[in-house]
Formats: sequence, C-alpha cells, structure tokens
Amino acid sequence: MTTRILPARTDAPARTEPEKPARGGRRLLRERAGRTHHAGPLAYILLAVMAVLSIFPLYWTMVAASTDNTRVSQTPPPFLPGPNLFSNLARAWDEAAMGKAMINSTIVAGVIALSTVFFATLAGFAFAKLRFKGRNVLLMLVIGTMMVPPQLGVVPLFMMMAELGWSQQLPAVIFPTLVSAVGVFFMRQYLSEALPDELVEAGRVDGAHSLRIFWSIVLPVARPAMAVIFMITFVHAWNDFFWPFVVLDMSNPTVPVALTQLSAGYVRDQSLIMAGALLGTLPLLAMFIVFGRQIVSGIMAGAVKG
Repeated sequence: MTTRILPARTDAPARTEPEKPARGGRRLLRERAGRTHHAGPLAYILLAVMAVLSIFPLYWTMVAASTDNTRVSQTPPPFLPGPNLFSNLARAWDEAAMGKAMINSTIVAGVIALSTVFFATLAGFAFAKLRFKGRNVLLMLVIGTMMVPPQLGVVPLFMMMAELGWSQQLPAVIFPTLVSAVGVFFMRQYLSEALPDELVEAGRVDGAHSLRIFWSIVLPVARPAMAVIFMITFVHAWNDFFWPFVVLDMSNPTVPVALTQLSAGYVRDQSLIMAGALLGTLPLLAMFIVFGRQIVSGIMAGAVKG
C-alpha cells in the first residue's frame, strides 16, 4: 500500500504579522503627542477681532451713559467716555428704584437657578441611569415642551397666579420656572457620558438607595455641569422681561421691569437709559469675573468625553 503525499497549497494567503513602527518612528510619535501646539499669527488676530466685537457693546453702553442726551444723538456719535457717568448712574438709580429691583432680581434669579440645578440634575440622573417603564416617552414629552412658545400659556398662567393670590408678587415669577426642559436634557446628556454605570452599580452593591447614590455619587460628578446650568439660568432669569412685566407692577419690579421707567415720557433720555442698563449689567459681570474659571472648566469638562 503506497502513500501519496499531496503538494502543499500555494494559493492560501500567507499570514503576515502587523508591521511595527521603527524605534525612531515611535520616538517621533511620542514627541508629537507631547508637543505643545502654538497658534499662528492669524489665530491671534481673529481672537483679538472677536474680543473687540464682543466688548464693544458694553463699551458703547458706558460711553453713552457718561454723556448727555444731546451728545449721544449727534452724528458721528461719541467714542470716548464723557464726564457724566456717575451723575447719570445716580439719576437712574433713583428714578428707576434700582435698589429694590436689584434685590428682587437677585431673589428671583437665585431661587430659579438653584431649583433648576437641583431638579434638572435629579431628572437628568433618572433619565440617564435609571431603568423604568415609559422613560423614553417621558423624555420625549420633556423635549417636546421646548417646542411650545411660552406666549401661548400666558393667559391661563396669569389666571392661575391670580387664583393663588400671587399676582404682583415674586412667587408668581419664581414658581412657573422652577425647572427647565433645557436643563433636564443637558444634564441627561452630560451624565450619560460622565457618570460610569460601574459607579452606580457599586453603590447598589453597597446597599445605597437611589437618593443616596444621587447625593454621594451623582452630585460630585455633575458639579461642572451644574455650575454651567446655574450661570446660564441665573443670567436668563435676571434678564427675563416678558413674564415679570405681565405679572408684576412698578411697586415691586425686577431690574428689566424697572428700566421701563427710564423710557417713559415723550422725549427719551438715551444716556439715562444706558446708565440704567449699565447698572443692571454690573452684577452679571461681577458674577462672571468671580466664577468665570469654574464656568469655563465646567464647559470644557462637558465637552471632553471619556
């Protein structure tokens, strides 16, 4: 009995090992990865132009607030500050009752911002990490509320505030805006990426309930995004004019409502109006100067995944 030896197949693809970069190539890659990239002259020029365009409205407000109405109306208008800044600021403070308006706006914006941060973080955690029936439907309903113009609910909302006896009072401004759909959606997206499922599962294994997990695990992770939501909500509530103008009167105004006093009359004093606008902007500038680094770091933390 003879044994036939079959020839080996030569058409089978040969297995090749992946090529490894040479030692010099690996060193070059490490040098490029650790290198600090510097912007060119064009980038600095563009940044300078954008900075000037961003600061110019505030500068023009200060210039207009430091002159008189006649000088502001001239052509060309002034581009250098005048001598009447502090006198116009004092007039605007007295005529618009800015002291009480500042206190009211601080209360309204602070309460709305804190409640939005808390409820948006709580709801965002539930939509991002908890599993329950109807979760996607509820999330779609929350997102759908952003498509409804707020002007459609002014009349029934005003009737509700009147029935509760809150007309012309600050609770009428605060309670309808204790939480926002934008904040819930923002926190849901942030926690979906920034909060690992393993941390939540570890809390479950240790016997922690959902509120304990939220307090001990979610809040420290969500702190950068919470700072961003707080700042955005505070600025929006501070600058809100339409609903406070509807539900409040001049005896108990917020800053935007109080500024309407400066434009009353047949002849509007533009320098006085600009002085009042500058007064209403100064608290926001001070807040951004104090908390600007935390806000920027929070935005960057939300932008970087993994």
